[in-house]
Amino acid sequence: MNNFFEGRSSDSPYIQGIWHGHTIGMYTPICPAAAEWNLLLQRKRGKITVLFEGPLTRAKAKLETEDIEFCVIRFKAGTFLPVIPIKRFLDIDVCLPLASRGTFWLHGMNWEFPRFEDVEGFVSRLVREEVLLRDPLVSAVLHDQLHELSPRTVRRRFLQSTGLTPKQVAQIDRAARALAMLTNSVAILDVV
Repeated sequence: MNNFFEGRSSDSPYIQGIWHGHTIGMYTPICPAAAEWNLLLQRKRGKITVLFEGPLTRAKAKLETEDIEFCVIRFKAGTFLPVIPIKRFLDIDVCLPLASRGTFWLHGMNWEFPRFEDVEGFVSRLVREEVLLRDPLVSAVLHDQLHELSPRTVRRRFLQSTGLTPKQVAQIDRAARALAMLTNSVAILDVV
């Protein structure tokens, strides 16, 4: 049996993507730089771990041991947890405390682990309880929409919600687009 991975997109304005899977053997993925952060739920031999994976400013290799089930929620840039100062967690994974079997603590509340099929419901509850917020300015700037804020205000709000400056986010996005083009056999000279 091989490692299994399945991913899907979401209609939620907060979610970039969702995937889950199961590793059978040792697995060492290379995670590219990303302005988004992840919530990772892992189960290994009955032991559960919940990780907040901060945005990555550079590619990072991760060693996953065998026999791990996981579900990853990748949140869109500009989506943030006010209780976690994201700037301090660039390139870092943080374990969230477990409450009981099948639940974990976040923002002083006990949360049940979502299933792959019900991630949107879980995220909706986080939003309803104001545990998860989204700064619409980030999306507006990334989509070149007009706004009347000073560059300093834009930078401050980016740092608050992404941990990165607008320039850093743009560089990461350009690198991701270049990687996608190279992966699809576009000539190097057409990429640069």
